[in-house]
Amino acid sequence: MARTAHLAIDLGAESGRAIVGVLENGVLTLHEVHRFEHRPVRWPGGLYWDSSGLWHEITRGLTAAARWSRERSTPLRSIGVDTWGVDFALLTARGELVGIPHCYRDERNLPAHRRVLERVSANEIYRTTGVQMMAINSLFQLRACADALGPVLDAAAHLLFMPDFFHFLLSGIAKTEATIASTSQMVDHATGRWATPMLVRAGLPTHPLGEIVPPGTCLGRVRAEVAELTGCDPSMMVVTPGSHDTASAVAAVPADPGSSWAYLSSGTWSLLGVELPAPCVSDAAQAAQFTNEAGVAGTVRFLKNIAGLWVLQECRREYERLGTPLSYAQLTELAGDCEPFRTIVDIDDDPFLSPGMMLGKISAYAAATAQPVPRTPGEVARCCLESLAMKYSSTLATLESIIGRGVDTVHIVGGGGKNRLLSVMTAEATGRRVIVGPFEATAVGNVLVQAMGMGIVTDLRELRAISSASSSQECIVGEKSARWDAARERFENAAARRTSQQV
Repeated sequence: MARTAHLAIDLGAESGRAIVGVLENGVLTLHEVHRFEHRPVRWPGGLYWDSSGLWHEITRGLTAAARWSRERSTPLRSIGVDTWGVDFALLTARGELVGIPHCYRDERNLPAHRRVLERVSANEIYRTTGVQMMAINSLFQLRACADALGPVLDAAAHLLFMPDFFHFLLSGIAKTEATIASTSQMVDHATGRWATPMLVRAGLPTHPLGEIVPPGTCLGRVRAEVAELTGCDPSMMVVTPGSHDTASAVAAVPADPGSSWAYLSSGTWSLLGVELPAPCVSDAAQAAQFTNEAGVAGTVRFLKNIAGLWVLQECRREYERLGTPLSYAQLTELAGDCEPFRTIVDIDDDPFLSPGMMLGKISAYAAATAQPVPRTPGEVARCCLESLAMKYSSTLATLESIIGRGVDTVHIVGGGGKNRLLSVMTAEATGRRVIVGPFEATAVGNVLVQAMGMGIVTDLRELRAISSASSSQECIVGEKSARWDAARERFENAAARRTSQQV
């Protein structure tokens, strides 16, 4: 295999990176050339993404990558962008933004969610799209846009999800990549095309919805002005990876093809699921709120969205505002020294999904379930991590019952895998073998799907073999712990009492 280099732009909900991947002799090496933090911005009109700031950082990353390429005489063959799901930009036919892209945590999505369900039932939406019902989904965001913009929305010629938007800025080509489109709850799972009849019944505009293309699509060369601005080679191709970051991460899971495995993409969100050849939209899947999203090479990512490390991240930000800055490593070390199973919360409970005042929300939940209120940063961190591991365990059990088979191995990929305490908790809570790594699975998958699109990597099996050969993994053998079972029973009883009191 000849030496080739590709640039992955990986945008998470908190930070972004530009990573050069060099593929040679079946081994991929990654070189981070640019990293930056970003946050949604609250304006009087709602919660927005700083789209111009993100584009500025992408061009800085491309500039750094071009410099890296020249210094090492290693031409960059392609560039691809992956991001979080559901959020989008609206553009005119001339490529001008129609408003600023909103963040999925914007409060306006809740009333929009109710308005859509007044016209189309939740059952029809799930049976059509196979996607977990969440107010953050693009389906409801588009309703919110239509309500806010009114006739102005008629000027929108393109609805482009965030990676599609940046691919358009890079190449001038407006296409929608399949894995990111599948997060929207606007795609028919049976056809892979827009669910136009359902959208019309919901009263939503369909004119901005364009062609859906598979991951690994070569859109074209970078724009001349982009090449001039960044110093990159003007022959560099823009290639769609799995543009939803989880699709890229799952593609890079170093799984044994003969094993029964699940993936856990761990970060701000945790996504726990299995890879299927076709969607699963059974009554049980709908009741448990599992989602069917497009994967690489025609696969289906059957998974559950879990709040993930978001709750701990919000607590850390709150401690910093209160004058007690603590790193994630410090919080984890403090958690390790605290009493186990003291306080467990349901991290997917609605109050925890919105930003701000997270310490108070944890305290309120603990009080409502007659559990000790966490007082110290260590107790709070322990609560967050144990609650997350508990959620993984219950979700995995539900997943197995839906698909009718057991899972013997859980592959943890993504940055959350660096929290070894959480990985050990996950192994103990699930009683499964846990394999951790690669931490940079999203960048690995992004680069290698680009290479697939350019004919350098043959198929998904070869992609995973390269991922396995290019990274180290740690195996943690889980033994079912009676302590976890007892803690789960106490929590479930407490949560049931809380629910009965609310009713």
